[in-house]
Amino acid sequence: MDKLPKDPAVDHPQEVHQSLDPDDWSTFRQQSHRMLDDMLDFVEHLRERPVWQPIPQRSRAQFQMTLPQQGQSLESVHQIFMQDVLPYGPGNSHPGFMGWVQGGGTPVGMLAEMLAAGLNANVGGRDQMPVEVERQIVRWMRELFGFPETASGVFVTGTSMANLMAVLVARTVALGKSVRQQGLRESATQLTAYTSVEAHGCVAQAMDLAGFGTAALRRIPGNDLFQMDAQALEAAIEADRAAGFQPFFIAGTAGSVDVGAIDPLNDIADIAARHQCWFHVDGAFGALGMMSPKIAPLLQGIQRADSIAFDFHKWGQVQYDAGFLLVRDANQHMDAFAAPVAYLRRETRGLAGGSPWPCDFGPDLSRGFRALKTWFTLQVYGAEKLGNIISQTCDLAQYLMQQIAQHPSLELLAPVALNVVCFRYLGDPSDKSSLCNLDDLNRDIVADLHESGVAVPSTTTVRGQLAIRVAIVNHRTNRDNIDAMLNAVMALGKTRCNTAME
Repeated sequence: MDKLPKDPAVDHPQEVHQSLDPDDWSTFRQQSHRMLDDMLDFVEHLRERPVWQPIPQRSRAQFQMTLPQQGQSLESVHQIFMQDVLPYGPGNSHPGFMGWVQGGGTPVGMLAEMLAAGLNANVGGRDQMPVEVERQIVRWMRELFGFPETASGVFVTGTSMANLMAVLVARTVALGKSVRQQGLRESATQLTAYTSVEAHGCVAQAMDLAGFGTAALRRIPGNDLFQMDAQALEAAIEADRAAGFQPFFIAGTAGSVDVGAIDPLNDIADIAARHQCWFHVDGAFGALGMMSPKIAPLLQGIQRADSIAFDFHKWGQVQYDAGFLLVRDANQHMDAFAAPVAYLRRETRGLAGGSPWPCDFGPDLSRGFRALKTWFTLQVYGAEKLGNIISQTCDLAQYLMQQIAQHPSLELLAPVALNVVCFRYLGDPSDKSSLCNLDDLNRDIVADLHESGVAVPSTTTVRGQLAIRVAIVNHRTNRDNIDAMLNAVMALGKTRCNTAME
């Protein structure tokens, strides 16, 4: 007699399945609400906190532990965050943060980040609504910058990445798609690029990472307003052509890193058209000034760019990170990045539909849902209010400039074009013996100011002199914060000079 087949349940023990979902959803929900309330309390009471404070060794030690093999409760880990992380952040949400061009974020953006994290979408592509949300932002940016419907756009980490991508698009346009396979060694001529001496360092880095080398980037001198000298730009291009080089890329700046200057974008657009160069605008923070009727006229010519890089997480007040690249011609954009492979096969139906995908416009296949917090911010506040916030930060910069002019112990070091003010503390002009080395003095004042918790400016060098650089970006910053910062600068400076005399 044949043997009967064995019961699988007898031979195989019941599966022991583990999940990372909570065992008790009710308890988890209560803890989740506590965590949300803690963050809302943090944002609501920012003004009561120091902008920044030094990290105690005890807190640093919490993050020098070995890899945990066993877990602990969510509540206990949250307490570590509240005690050792939350109080020691960079402070850019605080109204006294004025050191670098960083937005303050909003409660709306924070909640949108929570929703995006819950959905956990990979927005590299496929037929899903998160991709449609990103496409909506592209349409809005076309409208804002006067770009045609042929334009494409993509979210990235920030303008540093967007500038690199613009160089790669321009490279492909100049040399053809074959450069993606053959590389630069097949090019008969050396390509050269151009930007202002005031441009952000990431433009030079983009040339480095794209394989051209920083020596292929010509840094064009600026005028008294720290804007690129258009005549010097054209002369440099003509000289390179005469020497056998191939000019291919010009990066104008809308809001320079040191002083907030805007290059003469219309003039640069004319030069780019004459010499058949790709015209790119690094508008990391300044480009979104298009939402402000007061600032938009200063950006005339930006609508003629071949590409624009900017950050929603700066003047747009979106939570980090939310950079963006807008390109006039979507086909040229795709030529630089699209990489058809079997595992990314497109279909006409099902989840694999919806082509082209965001990954066709950049190097990232795995992409977070950055568009959602941007979409929420634009939907809830509207472009008009965001534009008013941008104007407000520039008005505060003018106020600070006026206050500096009224104090003989302070000196303005650069024109104030937008929201960045560069100045220094001189000491008591009537007492020459009280004057210290001004660079060292102002460097120490800034560090003292950070440690005081009152305000956080940064430093830069303007025409060879160390400057206290105040970048007013945060929507929470008001005149009281400006006054507190300025009063602290003068008090700390006076103390430093007095101490040096003893």
